[in-house]
Amino acid sequence: MTKDQLKKKVGNRIIELRLKKGWNQSDLARECGKDRQAIEKLENGKVNPTVYSLYEISKALKVDFYQLLKF
Repeated sequence: MTKDQLKKKVGNRIIELRLKKGWNQSDLARECGKDRQAIEKLENGKVNPTVYSLYEISKALKVDFYQLLKF
């Protein structure tokens, strides 16, 4: 798996978990203290997220950290 493929898979997983909660990007951004554009870039695989930003997102979504990488 390439770096770009991994970023896209993580982004798709975040989208999946976000939609399960019925949230839009702004809702997720507000819950984890980020701006909507940052969430959009992350979900589209345009940025390489830090472990800490993934941790913040998992807390906001109320899922275990490992679930972000379960694809």
